[in-house]
Amino acid sequence: MSIIEEASKRLQQLGNADIHPPGKPEHTAGGKDEGPARPDSIPQRVSRLAETRHSAHASSGARQHGRMEPAWSDGAAAGPNFRQLDFGRLQTNGVINPTLPDSQLLHEFRVVKRPLIQNALGKSASPVANANLIMVTSALPGEGKTFVSLNLAMSIAMEVDHTVLLVDADVLAPSIPRLLGITPAKGLMDILTEPDLDLGDVLLKTNVERLSLVLAGTKHRRASELLASEAMVSMLGEIANRYPDRIVVFDSPPLLATTESRVLASHMGQVVVVVEAERTTHGALETALATVESCPVVMTMLNKASASDVGSYYGYYGNAH
Repeated sequence: MSIIEEASKRLQQLGNADIHPPGKPEHTAGGKDEGPARPDSIPQRVSRLAETRHSAHASSGARQHGRMEPAWSDGAAAGPNFRQLDFGRLQTNGVINPTLPDSQLLHEFRVVKRPLIQNALGKSASPVANANLIMVTSALPGEGKTFVSLNLAMSIAMEVDHTVLLVDADVLAPSIPRLLGITPAKGLMDILTEPDLDLGDVLLKTNVERLSLVLAGTKHRRASELLASEAMVSMLGEIANRYPDRIVVFDSPPLLATTESRVLASHMGQVVVVVEAERTTHGALETALATVESCPVVMTMLNKASASDVGSYYGYYGNAH
């Protein structure tokens, strides 16, 4: 092959690779010469490649967003199933959050959550069925069960190896949206009444990396029957078994005020009964505990104890017994 032929072949190869030798004019879409082209540097080409890959990844992510249930992973993207929690509001209300400095409350809930997590992981002396399903309740209204539910969920969300789903199961008087400052949405009751609705349709991601929510949803006059239905049993089975690292905290109604919590307790692996200091009587507590005696693990927690009694930083939560 002659030198001219070799040069011609080389120019053709460079042209096919979109590489132009210095001084060779490029053509615009209109066919006009724009003068000498400057070959892209290596960083420029890498940048273009990265942009292309980022665009393809974003498109793929958009397609994946349409799945039945969002992936359970760190972080969350803004959308209809995303709720931005106001950490300042949470701190004002005495709720643990990622920005809260070290405190007595934080230490206390570390103590509270540890045996619950150990049970959930099957590391207790006797394995417990559905141990990752934890119901927080009380004997009477106003004893602070929702406060404990929120703080327990937030504390578990700070774990490195676990995620937590907080379910507002107080379907007659839900208060989690108000306390978190978020808009209500479809939730637990809607899953049980709408056949085409799936858990993933109502699962809300938050800006707390490992915390997701399921709200109470639309009120229903047959809530007790729905909580005892096969649809509820099926949904709880999915929640308990689909993700092994997921711990689920249910904020349920008071045991002596309604029957819904008693029905819910029959499906739980662990129950935490919140007791208000200097208010809940021994008789009320004993009656409440009798309604959940079939649950494998039942713990009680003293709430609203004075600082002089238990050294509580906030005066809301005391020691677990």
